[in-house]
Amino acid sequence: MKKSKLAILTNSVVISLVCLSFVMAGCNPLNKDKSVAEKPSLATQNQSENKGNTIFFEQKGVAIKGTDPVAYFTEEQAVKGNSQFSHQWGNTTWWFASAENRDLFIENPAKYAPQYGGFCAWAVSNNYTAPIDPDAWTIVEGKLYLNYDKNIQKKWSKNMTNNILKADSNWPNIAAKL
Repeated sequence: MKKSKLAILTNSVVISLVCLSFVMAGCNPLNKDKSVAEKPSLATQNQSENKGNTIFFEQKGVAIKGTDPVAYFTEEQAVKGNSQFSHQWGNTTWWFASAENRDLFIENPAKYAPQYGGFCAWAVSNNYTAPIDPDAWTIVEGKLYLNYDKNIQKKWSKNMTNNILKADSNWPNIAAKL
């Protein structure tokens, strides 16, 4: 029997909600442990600060390898941040290219912070985590997605909508294991 796209999407939403309820209850039905050779440090935070995104990929204590998250939106490119314009949020440090960008982030960090804790969106859509290249990025519907590198970004972009749905569904379970 052929399922309609609406039925498939409805099933995906139901599955996501069930997975989220397991995570919220402290259970983890996913027991798949893929990892990468490079072990990033993880920053955790109080849930009330970031509406559910409690973990961020960081290297040397800095998110997005020191790249300004606001610049992706305002300048449409990856711009190296400066430690002079830093802000502590989500138990990690964020660098910005200017005081103006830092202040924009402080006003609404969830608007500018990358999805899936700044881990590679392709990896999360495939149920594991991987580090990112700040130059491999995409903004979709006002959300920042980062990828491992530009080759992986091309793969991810071929079916972005489906990959985002899969990653949205996978992320709560992945985050619970980190």
